Amino acid sequence: MRFIETWIPATLVSTRDLAPGIREFLIRPDGFDGAAYPVGSHINVSVTICGLPETRSYSLVGEASPAGFTIAVRRAEDSRGGSRYMWQLAPGARLDITRPASLLAMDWARQNYCLIAGGIGITPILGAAQALARRGADVTLHYAVRSRKEAAYLDDLAGLLGDRLVVHASDEGDRLDLDALFASLPKGALALLCGPMRMLDGARHAWIGAGHPLPDLRYETFGSSGRLPTETFRVRLKDSNVELEIPRERSMLDVLNAGGFEVMYDCKRGECGLCAIDVVEVDGEIDHRDVFFSDHQKQGNAKICACVSRARGTITVDTLLRADAI
Repeated sequence: MRFIETWIPATLVSTRDLAPGIREFLIRPDGFDGAAYPVGSHINVSVTICGLPETRSYSLVGEASPAGFTIAVRRAEDSRGGSRYMWQLAPGARLDITRPASLLAMDWARQNYCLIAGGIGITPILGAAQALARRGADVTLHYAVRSRKEAAYLDDLAGLLGDRLVVHASDEGDRLDLDALFASLPKGALALLCGPMRMLDGARHAWIGAGHPLPDLRYETFGSSGRLPTETFRVRLKDSNVELEIPRERSMLDVLNAGGFEVMYDCKRGECGLCAIDVVEVDGEIDHRDVFFSDHQKQGNAKICACVSRARGTITVDTLLRADAI
């Protein structure tokens, strides 16, 4: 498994509000040594949702600091409860977290870098901008936000990048045009993106349309973002009378495993595909929130990543559970 979860105790040192609806958390593990971590790293945080233990993943903000790990959490009412839990914490709170892990493979030998952030997606991008600026790389950051007042770390980025920071604020009529942006990039450029699923889908189409190799578009994901609102849905198990309710606060993976219908998993971020299970019937609509399946596979609705994807209505799945193996 790529993500070996080593849980360590930690203390919430401080919080500060960065923008309306965005709060920064400085978390210091017990015995913290300030060791560096790769760009694009994240930590998992143990949270309590509706009285039940859950896990939420948050990108680390910026490069390593001797003060501890920094994350930023957007307060989202249309979420599964993680942000509400984090926002009620006060300095001094004790937490269980995992050590930093990253799937993002940076190539530090490129001539040109294009960084793209959508809203709270700036969190992993800030560290990449710092590392590239420190190396003297040719880097530009495009930051898409609804308004400048909602843009976290804007002053830090302006001081770091100067005119290499381009802000696309919707309320100013400046929307990010990915087709035009990618068409303007030289061959061999590396793009790093973090944003909601619609931005990522649009970026993949624009990147391929501009003739760039798909492996040169690299990204971090929002495991909770999708096309449909986060709401309760139901899952039936094939060839059984079992029907489970998936509340908006919990994932299908967690509910299935809690019910004894064991589903393998690894990243819990919709990236590795290990938790994918067969879909037999859809009475409603699936909201594929993973980045593992292709657009064609998602349209076919043959499988679903149980860790992040959701649905509207009821879906029937085959977990490959054998009654004679119980």
